[in-house]
Amino acid sequence: MNRNLPFAKLTAILFLLIPLTSVAQDDLMALAIDSNETQVSNSTFKATRIINGHSVETTGRNNLDFIISHRFDRLNRGFDDFFGLDAATNRLALEYGLTEDIMIGIGRSSYEKNYDFFGKYRLLRQSTGKKNIPLSITAFTGYSLRTVKSVPELSSNERSSYTAQILLARKFGEALSLQLSPTIIHRSRPDIASDSKSVYASGIGGRVKLTKRFSVNGEYNYVFANQIDDSYNNNLSFSCDIETGGHVFQLLFTNSYGMVERQFITETIGEWGQGDIHFGFNISRTFSFNRRVKK
Repeated sequence: MNRNLPFAKLTAILFLLIPLTSVAQDDLMALAIDSNETQVSNSTFKATRIINGHSVETTGRNNLDFIISHRFDRLNRGFDDFFGLDAATNRLALEYGLTEDIMIGIGRSSYEKNYDFFGKYRLLRQSTGKKNIPLSITAFTGYSLRTVKSVPELSSNERSSYTAQILLARKFGEALSLQLSPTIIHRSRPDIASDSKSVYASGIGGRVKLTKRFSVNGEYNYVFANQIDDSYNNNLSFSCDIETGGHVFQLLFTNSYGMVERQFITETIGEWGQGDIHFGFNISRTFSFNRRVKK
């Protein structure tokens, strides 16, 4: 994949042209809204992630999400390796809502034996009526630590990376949601010495809701030029989401094997055109610890 793909044009198309098709629908909906009330937009995305990257959504107050993520090896491994299904990496994570707008999380990936910790704070939520806010905005910050053994042996600081993002999303009617994710990732010690320690990137993602419980998602993470080695590629992923009660089941295809920001944004080596595609899935189960009011 060419990392010099015209990202500005791609962003303009998705964020300027596509919304124009929803203007008439939004205008009709606005006529039905009482201007004295505030109508909050819910479920811009169905989960706290679009596919690999975080969405503007946060886990509800006193809710605990248990997430199981799995990525199989490349499809182009062929029949001898059952098209990549003979090998896989996984990530287990817990995400907890401290309030309706603040959540924290922890995860452990088998790939590079990586631990990650993060927090999200929803700054604004899209709404209409008395309070008209055109976008949902969430701040994200994360830390990850590799624990796989290496030669030479590295300190914990050298194995660390830090991520900061501002997630901006808008829901256009009931069917379409789009998100832009300006990102900075700082790697204390890049794997390739000539790489920049601090890498600037931007993600763009979307969701198209087809039925009440089924949607398709897309996600692309663009790293701005002259920061990382040409052997790396931009992350591109597609998925379908199936909601089944308290579960969200996501089937996906991606060119990234890793599942934390450092891995899939700055260190993706797979190329779609060469068949370096990983099939995988994310499963999310929510547990609520809110006290029930006795009647």
